[in-house]
Amino acid sequence: MPKYVYDFEEGNKDMKALLGGKGANLAEMTNLGLPVPPGFTVTTEACRAYLRSGSFPPGLWEEILEHLGRLEARMGKRLGAVDDPLLVSVRSGAMYSMPGMMDTVLNLGLNDESVLGLARQSGDPRFAYDAYRRFIAMFGRIVLGVDGEKIREVQARFKGKRGLDPAPEKAEDLVAVTASDMQALCGELRVLVEEETGRPFPQDPQEQLRLAVEAVFRSWNNRRAVEYRRIYRIPDDLGTAVNVVAMVFGNLGEDSGTGVAFTRDPATGAKGVYGDYLPNAQGEDVVAGIRNPIPLSELERRNPEVYRQLLQVMEILERHYRDMCDIEFTVERGKLYMLQTRVGKRTAAAAIKIAVDMVAEGLITKEEAVQRIDPDQLDQLLHPQFDPNVEVKVLATGVNASPGAAVGKVVLDADTAAELGKRGEKVILVRWETTPDDLHGMVAAQGILTSHGGKTSHAAVVARGMGKPAVCGAEAIRIDLENRLFRVNETVVREGEVISIDGTLGRVVLGEVPLVPPKPTPELNTILSWADEIRRLGVRANADTPEDARKAREFGAEGIGLARTEHMFLGERLPIVQRMILASSEEEEAAALKELLEVQRQDFLGLFQAMDGLPVTIRLLDPPLHEFLPSSKELELEILRLEQAGADPQLVAEKKKMLRAVEGLEEANPMLGMRGCRLGIMKPGIYLMQVRAIMEAAIEHHMAGGNPVVEIMIPLVAIDEELRLLRREAEEVIEEVFREKGARIPYKIGTMIEVPRAALTAGKIAQVAEFFSFGTNDLTQTTFGFSRDDIEGKFLPRYMDRKILSDNPFETLDTEGVGRLIRIAVEEGRATRPDLKVGICGEHGGDPRSVEFLHHAGLDYVSCSPYRVPLARLAAARAVLGAREEASK
Repeated sequence: MPKYVYDFEEGNKDMKALLGGKGANLAEMTNLGLPVPPGFTVTTEACRAYLRSGSFPPGLWEEILEHLGRLEARMGKRLGAVDDPLLVSVRSGAMYSMPGMMDTVLNLGLNDESVLGLARQSGDPRFAYDAYRRFIAMFGRIVLGVDGEKIREVQARFKGKRGLDPAPEKAEDLVAVTASDMQALCGELRVLVEEETGRPFPQDPQEQLRLAVEAVFRSWNNRRAVEYRRIYRIPDDLGTAVNVVAMVFGNLGEDSGTGVAFTRDPATGAKGVYGDYLPNAQGEDVVAGIRNPIPLSELERRNPEVYRQLLQVMEILERHYRDMCDIEFTVERGKLYMLQTRVGKRTAAAAIKIAVDMVAEGLITKEEAVQRIDPDQLDQLLHPQFDPNVEVKVLATGVNASPGAAVGKVVLDADTAAELGKRGEKVILVRWETTPDDLHGMVAAQGILTSHGGKTSHAAVVARGMGKPAVCGAEAIRIDLENRLFRVNETVVREGEVISIDGTLGRVVLGEVPLVPPKPTPELNTILSWADEIRRLGVRANADTPEDARKAREFGAEGIGLARTEHMFLGERLPIVQRMILASSEEEEAAALKELLEVQRQDFLGLFQAMDGLPVTIRLLDPPLHEFLPSSKELELEILRLEQAGADPQLVAEKKKMLRAVEGLEEANPMLGMRGCRLGIMKPGIYLMQVRAIMEAAIEHHMAGGNPVVEIMIPLVAIDEELRLLRREAEEVIEEVFREKGARIPYKIGTMIEVPRAALTAGKIAQVAEFFSFGTNDLTQTTFGFSRDDIEGKFLPRYMDRKILSDNPFETLDTEGVGRLIRIAVEEGRATRPDLKVGICGEHGGDPRSVEFLHHAGLDYVSCSPYRVPLARLAAARAVLGAREEASK
């Protein structure tokens, strides 16, 4: 029979898979000799067994009782005893940190008799009945399933009858309630729970414990926990451990309290003392944001000796874990207790600064520093900020809980945020304080604003983890849910109005503030320079303009992996393109192409100048021609309106001519129709014009002293003969340009691999192509038979919810199917041409997990949008380090 329960003395920090993060770290702190209340952990294995069968596995309850007996002997108290009761907390703790997603029960062991013993033990009847009130409310909601809103209504009515503000944010008013009144409130809450459940409130402490353990097990599958795991890709089959810990009380008076501390600033990474403290409070009061805490430094004034001990513990933990630690602690009548530690969640800026500083301090190596930075986090550093040149009128201020800036419509509940987010609308979720149940709305929002809570509140912790800006504890904001608005003094802001929030400085502004992209920090450049020393994969950028190319180079791109020429055909050039498409003679078409040649030459010259000395891969025109024309339905309606209005007959005739052209070009399935190389074969003038423009621009740059590195890419090849024909025609034009200009430069001609046949016949295609670039957007579409434009709004969410697909294959590469085609193409292509350069230019080139696969698949480079270049550089280095770690096992 497996061992299901471990005393803290039996575990350590390396047992997270079995004991969960909280249990493993409580064990580690216990073994370090730190002041941890005694307790034991029920394993994740027990949780998985319970979830499979719906009941405790054989032997589990007996084992829990055995460890409970040890705990009682150590404390010299019995659980829920009448005279001197032992009370415990029952807390969740999964292998991966999931803050607030699962359930906790405090003060377990209280009943109508043991509350009298707690009153005698503490010498404070009011404290005892307050603890009982909290237990009834928490146990009723979490374990017995009573609606939390009904519990809040009972407490609000109770306060109203006594002349207190019934609003939930006035919870601190209960401090003034007498012991007898608190006893009466306990009675009212018990009546509610019993009416809602149809059964007496459990008085047997062991029954309470069993029911609480089961409830924590079940909370692994509550809505918010499932959603959190989906967002952070945490497996669903891990289960949670349950920690049963002797209660210590931070609400025994002004010499008691509770707090959360960080060994470094989780927002900036700076060294120092950071955190929140609440005197005369229990731990849930801090993280729930019910009362606004005071700075941790205030503890030094209140209790210098406890503050000194806390700093000593923080130093021990940071050096032991060699990382920034997040610590929960309680002070009970002047004595410090550690309730939890974990490697703390932090912003990307903080993670990078901490990593760089710890290398300088000799705590970690450069390689460890690179491994500690999650590439997805770097998106935070690339989030916009308020334009510093724009003067803003600040409506309210709060805690700068998570950096970055966002603009959006005010929404006051998570469901509305999720609904509008699905429609593509930008929203700011405004709440008194978020709870774990708000997670789906936080995911959909651009940013979060709360009127309560600090840097350790739920909103702050979750927002930092998501990389979303958040302003918390903006106390001037008064939310009126009934009328769907909030007030700041005399200003009324209604739901749907636009606001801007600055999570870096904690500002709230009415209306839209222009945003500007941030600049890389010195620490980021240091980390990326270390990553560049480690990585094997090259990193290029997808860029179509000199501006994009310069930005990409600033972010460390080593060339352009994809310049989409179709983007150059839009705007003021569109009429020229349309004249070329609608030309009724070769002369008309040639005239339009000549005009396009002039502008295309300048386009390409700008790219070569911006990327001087680095490769520039230019893809010849890819989309079907009808995309440059109005739709046939639009034209039919326009012609009808013109005719009804008696418009100029010549104008009507031109529109009808365009309609005939559109109808001639329209296809049942244009994604698989006359586009890419097929267009180049059917209308060779377009490709020949582009090739000439590329080479003329390159020669001009070369003759001006530059170093153009030219790569011409022919898209959508499925048959080697397609590429052979188009290459031969391109080389004829290139030789012509060389003769005309009296100069020669090197160049390469390659192709995009974006249909399965090309991957499966890569050996033959490599006879003609000097490089491959995988267009994984189209390769994913053609491999799955999915239309990206259709599935993402229709059945893809359902597929992911039902676990048919674990990831969106257009965001993270499908390694089994698409990945196998890539491996085949790389292997067979290089068997034909050993020096074949192979890259990727689809969206997957900036996805960290996809980059890891592409490293192992043997590609030479990835290409992605300019702002994702730093992510790709870091991900490529982590792929090398991950492979080394795997090889050393």
